[in-house]
Amino acid sequence: MRPQSRISGDIPMAGKTQAHRIAANSANSRCQRGLVSLGLAVALAVAAPSALFAQAATPSAATPSPTAPPVYILGPSDGISVIVYGQSEFNVSTRVKPDGSIVMPLIGKVQAEGKTVITLADEITRRLVQGNFLKDPIVNIEVSDYASNYIRIIGKVGSPGLIPLDKSNRLMDVLLRSGWVQEAGNNTITLRRAAGGDEQKINTEDLAMGKVPDVILQNGDVIIVPEAEVIYLTGAVARPGTYPLKRDMTMSELLAMAGGVGPTGSSGKFGLKRGDAKEVNIDGTEVLKAGDVVRVKERMF
Repeated sequence: MRPQSRISGDIPMAGKTQAHRIAANSANSRCQRGLVSLGLAVALAVAAPSALFAQAATPSAATPSPTAPPVYILGPSDGISVIVYGQSEFNVSTRVKPDGSIVMPLIGKVQAEGKTVITLADEITRRLVQGNFLKDPIVNIEVSDYASNYIRIIGKVGSPGLIPLDKSNRLMDVLLRSGWVQEAGNNTITLRRAAGGDEQKINTEDLAMGKVPDVILQNGDVIIVPEAEVIYLTGAVARPGTYPLKRDMTMSELLAMAGGVGPTGSSGKFGLKRGDAKEVNIDGTEVLKAGDVVRVKERMF
């Protein structure tokens, strides 16, 4: 008897069919795995740009940002700290000298006066690169002592005197820092500019409501907050006394604030004394001014 061959050609027909089926299934499985891998690769290729874009659009937590307001202008005697990240040999804490400069290691004198912390950081970065000291430095500057830029506020505020322009140089912010409170009859302040000495009248009610743009203050400016403007009401009125003057206030509006005329008062006969002038008769439409003395006359029975 001839021994059974192990060559595939001698496999019986049923065995061949079974072998073909197994081979076909194996091929299909490999094909399916290949398709899945291909689909996954395509999906990753499509998603990659979006992920990269999202990563680029999200600022790095390690990226430094100046802590001082960019609107603050450096000047002599200001204390600053210059930090070059990862390069401590360039770090320095110093004051701006009377000539407006600071001295940095290796690069020497750098003009600081008249610059913001951002523009000064840009200048130091440029000098470090041009001098071939560093290739791509990251420079941050912090103001430790605001000593050069001040405004003066006088008049009716909680804390009159010098206020440094360290947090904001906008008028409304400085007013609030000084303890100023909006009061009826105290709506107009005076801003005296250091440059040129020009004076500007500003209605704080309009400023607070955003009806007029906020004012950018400069070093040496003076803000004058006057006492509240008032009107004096006398005569046959429910509540005589002193009343704050509102803008464009009429006699009728003043009467409404005072509770109207008294039992013997006339609703249409009023006397007005303004300054040194003699008393004149007015009606309810008269627009009043600060310091006016108004009298409600008795009615004739």
